[in-house]
Amino acid sequence: MTIQLEVCIDNLESLHYAQQGGASRIELCSSLALGGLTPSAGFMQLAAKHASIPVYAMIRPRQGDFLFSSDDVEIMLADIHAAKLAQLQGVVIGVLTKEGHIDSDILNSLVKEANGLGVTFHRAIDQCIDPMAALDNIMAAGCERILTSGLQANALDGVDMIAEMVKYCGERLSIMAGAGVTATNAKHIITRTGISEIHLSGKSTRPSHMVQFANQAHMGSADIDDFSIPVTSVEKISAVINAIR
Repeated sequence: MTIQLEVCIDNLESLHYAQQGGASRIELCSSLALGGLTPSAGFMQLAAKHASIPVYAMIRPRQGDFLFSSDDVEIMLADIHAAKLAQLQGVVIGVLTKEGHIDSDILNSLVKEANGLGVTFHRAIDQCIDPMAALDNIMAAGCERILTSGLQANALDGVDMIAEMVKYCGERLSIMAGAGVTATNAKHIITRTGISEIHLSGKSTRPSHMVQFANQAHMGSADIDDFSIPVTSVEKISAVINAIR
């Protein structure tokens, strides 16, 4: 069985590294530190230009929960249209009701707008109170896969639920495990669950290439080093590929 390895990135530099490491698909985001938000239209266009593997754009207009307002939905529809114009291969979406169920009305609208693109339902499912009912709604909407940690903090802790999802969906929906997947646990997660897709960032950092700068000011939180650049590690992606062969 061939295992698909999706790598989430939030800068173009990481796209090159992910491909060098052996990624088979890209989840294109901004702000991975916030769990991933919608990438800019320019980022989508440049990713499409430089990618030799499929690219799916995250469609998430803000950080926080997945209960979206009508304004949020309008933004998401426009961003899906931007992904189509950029000629990406798919989008990544997720919407919930205030009661913790899938918002089927909004989901169907987003899937309809994505017509012609692949659709992944993201880890919003990990905040659902009835995951099997959520799977039914996601399949009914026409999504091709979900990304899940099995309702736990990471995929390793969620292997039992992921395995249950795989058994429940069969060939109708691909289950992709993500959150905390590394070279040390990827094979175990695959073996325990029966999945054929895994998701990770392979994140690392590199120092700024600036030679001189003033470091008294901060562009955001003082806890974040503005001169440490988050990037995907070629070595970490390659290590996962080697571990699951």
